[in-house]
Amino acid sequence: MKHLLTKISFIALITVLISSCNTVKRVPDGKNLLTKNEIFVDSIKTNDVKLYNQLYQKPNIKLVGIPIRLHIYNLAKPKPDSAYQRWLTKTPKREKRLINFLSKKQVDRLGSAYTSFNEWIKTTGETPVIIEDARAKRSAQRLKSYYWNNGWFNIETDYDIIEVDNKRGQIKFFTYPHKPYFIDSLHLKIESKVADSIYQLTRDESTIISGKQYKTLDIEAERDRITNVYRNSGLYHFEKEFIKFDADTVNTDHKVHLNLLINNRQVTKGDSTSKVAFKVHTISKVNVFTDYKYEYRNEAPKDSFYYKGYNIYSFDKLKFNRRAITNAILITPGEIYRDKDRTLTYNQISNLRTFKYPNIQYELDPTDTTSSSLIANVLLTPRKKYSANFEFDITTSEIQAFGIGFGGSLLIRNVFRGAETLEISGRGSIGSSKDAAITSGSDSFFNISEIGADVKLSFPRILFLFNTSGIIPKYMSPTSNLVFGINVQQNIGLDKQNASGTFNYIWEPSKKLTHQIDLVNIQYVRNLNTKNYFNIYETSFNRLNTIARDVLDSNSTLFNQDTSNPTTIDNALLTIPTGTNNFISQSLGDNPDPDLDTEQLQDIRNIQERKNRLTEDNLIFASNYTFLRNTRENLYDENFSRFRAKIELAGNVLSTIAGLAGLSQNSNDRYTIFGVEFSQYIKTEVGYIKHWNLGRRNVLAFRVFGGIAIPYGNANSIPFARSFFGGGPNDNRAWLAYDLGPGSTGGRNEFNEANMKIATNIEYRYNILGALHGAFFIDAGNIWNVLDNVEEEEAVFSGAKDLQEIAVGSGLGLRYDFDFFVLRLDLGFKTFNPANDEDQRWFKGYNFTEAVYNVGINYPF
Repeated sequence: MKHLLTKISFIALITVLISSCNTVKRVPDGKNLLTKNEIFVDSIKTNDVKLYNQLYQKPNIKLVGIPIRLHIYNLAKPKPDSAYQRWLTKTPKREKRLINFLSKKQVDRLGSAYTSFNEWIKTTGETPVIIEDARAKRSAQRLKSYYWNNGWFNIETDYDIIEVDNKRGQIKFFTYPHKPYFIDSLHLKIESKVADSIYQLTRDESTIISGKQYKTLDIEAERDRITNVYRNSGLYHFEKEFIKFDADTVNTDHKVHLNLLINNRQVTKGDSTSKVAFKVHTISKVNVFTDYKYEYRNEAPKDSFYYKGYNIYSFDKLKFNRRAITNAILITPGEIYRDKDRTLTYNQISNLRTFKYPNIQYELDPTDTTSSSLIANVLLTPRKKYSANFEFDITTSEIQAFGIGFGGSLLIRNVFRGAETLEISGRGSIGSSKDAAITSGSDSFFNISEIGADVKLSFPRILFLFNTSGIIPKYMSPTSNLVFGINVQQNIGLDKQNASGTFNYIWEPSKKLTHQIDLVNIQYVRNLNTKNYFNIYETSFNRLNTIARDVLDSNSTLFNQDTSNPTTIDNALLTIPTGTNNFISQSLGDNPDPDLDTEQLQDIRNIQERKNRLTEDNLIFASNYTFLRNTRENLYDENFSRFRAKIELAGNVLSTIAGLAGLSQNSNDRYTIFGVEFSQYIKTEVGYIKHWNLGRRNVLAFRVFGGIAIPYGNANSIPFARSFFGGGPNDNRAWLAYDLGPGSTGGRNEFNEANMKIATNIEYRYNILGALHGAFFIDAGNIWNVLDNVEEEEAVFSGAKDLQEIAVGSGLGLRYDFDFFVLRLDLGFKTFNPANDEDQRWFKGYNFTEAVYNVGINYPF
C-alpha cells in the first residue's frame, strides 16, 4: 500500500508539473490560443459531434484534460541553430575546450544532432491552434453548407470570437436552421429510350423518396446507383457526369420538386460534334493472352486455342489448362457489358496467385457496323513458377533459456497446368532448458526440439463428384484445398507427435461473405512420454502427494527413499511415475486405504480423470462449416463489424462404420481405430466484433464470443486440442493464458481448459502521439465444464446462476504502430475474481503486485 501511494503521488506530481506549464509559450503577441469551441442551435448549446466535425479549427488534443502534445511542442527551440551557438559561446573557453576534447568536426555534428532532435520534438508535438478570423468564418460557412445539404435551405450562421485571458480564447458559433425542406416529386428527362427503360426497371430502388427530408447525400447516392445500374446493363460509354439534378423550391411551401436530367452523350469527330444515344453493348469476343509482356505488344502469338467462346493465345507454348483460364474470367462472350464482370475477373485472377495483376482492355469490334459490340482483351503475365522464403530467429523464455528457430517454404505454381498451387513448408527449433535437463538427466546443451512440415495443394475450383457451378458459380472464387501436416516435439512436456489432414472448400459469394466447409478434418495426437506427466503438472502432483502423506507411512515403497536424507512424512515424495501411478491404482481399486475420506477419494478420481484425458492419444475425424461476414473495407477501416459462426461434428462417420462393421468395444465400452478411442462430439462457436470510429484516431472496439463442445457416443470428454481456455493477451488480460477457470476453481491446474466458454471485451483506443497509442479495456468471461466427465461442482456450469462466476478484468495498454505490425503491451487487473470468497471478489486484485503484463502483436480484436 505504501508503494502504491508513492506511485500515485509521483503521477499526481508529474500531472501538476505538466498542467502548470505555459501552454501559450509559442503563441505570438496579439494572438489567442483556441481553448474551446461551442455551437448553439436556436440559442441552445449542442454537443452534436457531426456539427463539431465541420469546424476547421479545433483545440489542441488533450489527454486527461492536458494538451500533452502541445507541451512537447513548446519544449522545442524556435531557432535551434542560434540557441546552440549561444550556448556554445556563452562562456569564453567552452567552445575551445569542446574542440580540444572532441574535434571541430564533432562539435559541428553535435550542433546538427541538437537541431535534428529539436525538429523531432516539433514533429512529435502539436503546434498551438491559433484563433484565425478567416478560419472561423470558413467554419461558419461550412456549418451553413452542412445544414443546407441536409434540407435547411434558409439556414443562418454567425460566430463570435471571445478572448478569455492571457492569449487564450474561444469561439461561439450560432446557427438558426429554420424550417427544413422535403422531397415532393421527381420528374425524369432522359433522352435515350434505352437508358430510360433501364431506369424504369429499377426505379423502386431509388434513394430519392417522396416525403423524405432533402439530403444532398441521397442525391449523390442516387447518381452512384444509376451509374452502377447503367454500367452493369451494357451502357459501356456511360459516366456519372452525364447525370444532372435540378431543384425547384420557389413558392413550394418547403417542398422540393426534383428533375433528373440525362442527356445523350456528345461525340466529336473532326470539327463536328453530334449527340449519340446510349446503347447496350455486348461482348463479341474475349481474347486471353496467357503470357503477355510489354515487349510482345507488336508480335503475333505463336499458339492459340478456341474454347467455349474464348480465344486463348500464347506467345510461347501454352502452359495452362484452357478450363483453368476461362474459369478465372467472368467476362463472357455473347453477354452484355458489365463493370462488375471486369472487377470479378480482376479478383479471380489475383486469387489464383499464378499471375500478376491483369490488364483488361475493351475496344469496339471493327466488324460490327452498329458499333454496339466490344472485344475484351485480357492480358495475363505469369509469375515465376517457383518462389521460396526462409526464416530464422533466436528466442528465450522462462522455460527455454536459449532457442534457435528456423523455417522456410517453397511455392510451386501451375502444378498440373490448371493454375493449382503447391506449398511445402517446414519449421523447426532446438533449445536449451534446465527443466528438461533435470527431467531427462541429460547434460546435453540442446535438450528440447520441435520439427514440423506442411503440404498444401490448392485448386481454383470445387472438386466434387458432379459439376457445382450451378450452386457455386465461378464469380464466387471457389477453391479446394488439400492440406497435410506433421509435427514432432521433444521437450519438457509429453513429447507429442501430431499428424493432421484437411480437405476443404472455400468460396466468397460477395466481398463481405465467406463460406468454408471442411469436408474432412483429421487429427491424430500421440503422446510419447506419458510417464513425465506428474513432472509437468506439478499442481496435480502436489495435491496427490499431500493425500499420500496423510494416509501412508514415510517408509512406504511408493515414496522416494533417499539414503543421504532420511525420509520423514514431511519430506516424503511419491516417485514418478511408479509411486504416483500405484498410489492412484490402489486408492481407486477394490481395497483403498481405509484412512482415505470421501473428499480425498474424489480428489484422486479427479486427478486420474485429468491425467487420462491429457495423456491419452487422440483421433479426431471431423467435418465443419464456417460462416464469415466481414464488412471491413481495408486495414484502415475502423467502422466495421465481423460475424463468425462455426459448427463441427466429429466421430459420426467412424461410429457408423464401426457399427456396420460389427467392431467390438473395449473395456470402456468404446470403439477403437488402430488402438485409439476416436473422439465424438458436436462443437459450435459464435463470435461478433464491432468497431466504431469516433474520429481523431479514437476507436471503440467490442467483441463477444460463445462456444460449447458436447461429447457423446464414443467419448465422454473433449480432446485438449478442441477445448477452450481463458486468459492471455487476446482474451481476459487480467489472467495469464490457461490460468482462468474453469468456473470458480481458481485455475489451480496447469493448462486449465474446459468445453464451454463465454467471453466479451470492450476497448477504447486513442492516439497519444505519433505512432504511439493507448487503450483502456474491460474483459469479462470464463470457461466451464458441461455434460462431460468432470463432476467438480465449482468447475461445472449447471444453470444461469453460474453466470455469476464470469471473471472481470480491466486495465490499460500501450501500442506502437510500425505500419506492418503493432507491438502491444497491456496491463490487466483482476477486477472481479470468482475464485475468491464472495466478499473478496471485487477489486481485491487491483494492485500492481498482482497485475498481469501481456505482450502481443497486433490488436486482440
